[in-house]
Parts: sequence; C-alpha cells; structure tokens
Amino acid sequence: MAGIYLHIPFCKTRCIYCDFYSTTRSEEKNRYISALCRELQLRKTYLGDEQVETIYFGGGTPSQLTRQDFEKIFNSIEKEYSLEQCKEITLEANPDDLTPEYIKELSSLPFNRISIGIQTFNEQTLRLLKRRHTAEQAIRAVKECRLAGFQNISIDLMYGLPGETVETWEADLGQAISLNVEHISAYHLIYEEGTPLYEMLLKHKVEEVDEESSVKFFALMIERLAQAGYQHYEISNFCKPDKHSLHNSSYWTEKKYMGCGPSAHSFNGNTRQWNVSSLDQYIAGIEDGSPVIEIEELSITTRYNDYVITSLRTMWGLSLKHLKEKFGTELVQYCLYNAKKHLDTGKLEIRNDTLFLTKEGIFVSDGIMSDLIWVED
Repeated sequence: MAGIYLHIPFCKTRCIYCDFYSTTRSEEKNRYISALCRELQLRKTYLGDEQVETIYFGGGTPSQLTRQDFEKIFNSIEKEYSLEQCKEITLEANPDDLTPEYIKELSSLPFNRISIGIQTFNEQTLRLLKRRHTAEQAIRAVKECRLAGFQNISIDLMYGLPGETVETWEADLGQAISLNVEHISAYHLIYEEGTPLYEMLLKHKVEEVDEESSVKFFALMIERLAQAGYQHYEISNFCKPDKHSLHNSSYWTEKKYMGCGPSAHSFNGNTRQWNVSSLDQYIAGIEDGSPVIEIEELSITTRYNDYVITSLRTMWGLSLKHLKEKFGTELVQYCLYNAKKHLDTGKLEIRNDTLFLTKEGIFVSDGIMSDLIWVED
C-alpha cells in the first residue's frame, strides 16, 4: 500500500513562523493545477504495483482551492491510479476558509478527513503569528465540519509559543479536548532561520520559552490528552482509538509514497527524491516533460538510520526481527549495544522482540535516536 501527497503552495498571507515552501502568487493557480495533473500522469509508474491507500492535500493552504480545482485533480488521480483500496483522503484547511458553503462543497468531494490548522485559541498569540483566523472561527469550523458529516477531524496545535505559560497552554488543551475531534497534532514552535519570527527573535522582540517550560508543556499535553482518551501514537500525534493518520503513519512505517508539487518528497523503498522548491521552475519543468528533481540513492546504513528514527517515534516501536531481516545481524547487534545504557536506565524497553521508548524516554527521544544511528567514519 502507498500514499500520494499533493503540495498546494498557495497562501493568502504567510505565517511568520512557517518555513514550508509556499507562495502568495494565486494568479498562477490554474497553470499550477495543470502542471500538478501532468506530474501525476508523468509519474504513474513511480509506485509500481502498490495500491494507493491514502491521499493527502498539504500546503501551503489547500483550502485556497475551489471545488472545480479539486475536481480537476481528482479526475487526474482516478484516471492514472486505482483508488479501489484508498481508505483516507485528507485536506489541510485554514479555519477561516471553512465557511458552511465551502464545507458543503468539500463534503461532495472524495475527502473523508479534514485537518484544520488552528495552532492556538489564544487571540493575542494568533495576531502575533499573523494567523488569519480567530479562536471563534476555529471552533466554529470544527463544529461546521461535524455538522456536514465529517467523522474524521484533526486539528493542529503549537506550544512553546512566545509568552506562553502553563495556564495558557492548559487552556488551549482544554478547548481542543472539548471539541472531541478524532486526532490532535501538537508541535513545539521552532524558530526557523529565514522566517520573520526568527528575525524577531534576533531583535529581541520575542523570547523563546526555556527548556524547563517546554518539558512542562509536553508532559501536560501527554497527561491531559491521555485522560481524555487519546492514544499517544507518535511523539507529536494523538488520536482516538483507530483514528491515527494513515497517511502520516506511512512516513514512519517504511511505506512508499509519492509527493507531487514544488518541494514535495517521495520514497520508493530504495531512493528518496524531491521536487525543486520553486513554483516557476516546477511548472516549467513539468510543462517541458523534464521535472526538476534531486534523487538520493539510499545505502543500507542510511535506510537503517531512517528506520531507527521513524519507528522509535511511534507506539509500534522498532521491530528487532524486522531489523535483522532487512539489515542483518551486525546492525541488530550495533543497535542493541548502543541501546543498552537506555535499557538500563529505563528509557527504552523490549517487549515482544520490539524496542520501545518508555514514558521517560520520550522526553529525551532525540538523544536516544542519535545514539542508535550508524555514524560513518
């Protein structure tokens, strides 16, 4: 089974923290969609015989597209790929785009999962981040999606925001839980170099939260969401039982996926490739029949490192049996040798021949993964 990711790079405005590839040049939308459909045609053999299980429209802001735009894309997908086994089709959306009229249009399309970028319910912080929506719009958007029949709704939150306290983070968590959505993704704010927020940090217009506060926010999130019945199935992701993101889980479970659109990444088991991060170069390359891409051949140690980093992030853990079958005895021994100190301190555990982070280990997961990966001499 495999997934298709479609990058929709258009945004009305740029959020000050975002470093994903995006553009406000909406006048190029029609030409871009034609190129995206052409790429789907050009790459129809990329996934081999794998059945498409998931489709994910990410961005940018996919909710900037119209019903007619989506219909054109879906027609191209259905023409080139078999969707008989497709279980999950996700649309990322901004709350202010999700008017009752727009949601009604979405409900008539193949989407069966909506991912809403809320980030916070704190009005002051929303304005600081240059988000286009208000807390009221975010709450209303979730409720309107539910009324329209969507039974799989995810929301994105951020923590570690400028000026955040335990009280404001707890308020965000409480509001999120009260919406009773199926899935919550929550990421710590990162000050990415080159973003306006990073420049504000350099000029001391905002301050990063300290490490102690970050740990408190993370611990509080785990505790509150567990009490509300959410499974902590990946370091930054929580879901109601059986409602984990099938598409995102493919990134952590070695499934093949094809990314279309500027900056989109793909993985076919042996190589990774990614499209150019430029709207103009992307469109020109597709129109000429020569996509502008880079390809990385994955060595056995690179694939081992990828497996360690992705599998340990999840509730499914790192299968030692799979490790041996795929990478050989030497790398299993290397992994266990470097895992020993974390097993001894209770940050890792082995159950059913599978290596897992413990609750304590999750808080230092980056360091543990770094210890287990293979470092070339």
